[in-house]
Amino acid sequence: MTRKNARSKILTRNNAQAAVRRAQRRGERVVFTSGCFDLLHVGHVRSLEQARSFGDRLVVAINSDASVRRFKGPERPIVPARQRAEVLAALECVDWVMVFGGATPRATLAALSPDVFAKGGDWPLAVLEAQDLPPGFEGEVRRLRQIADARTTAIVERIRRKR
Repeated sequence: MTRKNARSKILTRNNAQAAVRRAQRRGERVVFTSGCFDLLHVGHVRSLEQARSFGDRLVVAINSDASVRRFKGPERPIVPARQRAEVLAALECVDWVMVFGGATPRATLAALSPDVFAKGGDWPLAVLEAQDLPPGFEGEVRRLRQIADARTTAIVERIRRKR
């Protein structure tokens, strides 16, 4: 088996769309998740592994630097998008990674049409339905387990207090 390097798993939206379609034509179930993934931690890893367990392929869409700043403030992200993408792509459970710039992954979900949309349990289902899911989304929505004490914002705050 040929092992891909992490950078080869980082795709544009068009390339991700083509990869998803090829996988689905082969009968593979494609799972999609999204997030900032700034300062990768055990909560991220466990959530990604759980998301991957819902299907045969996992595509991870990460927020662009500009969209992270809009949500988290001017000091975030700590790690630039390209680096966050490469770290995620290095994980065995992740098949493809892409960066999106919108406030939500709605347009990306619409373009990719995955079989499953998996999102952290800290996101209420009503919010996901109202903000993230494109109209007519036919895939399954799965909530991921929350991992206690594994939040990037809490890690950043601990670091700041130690200065």
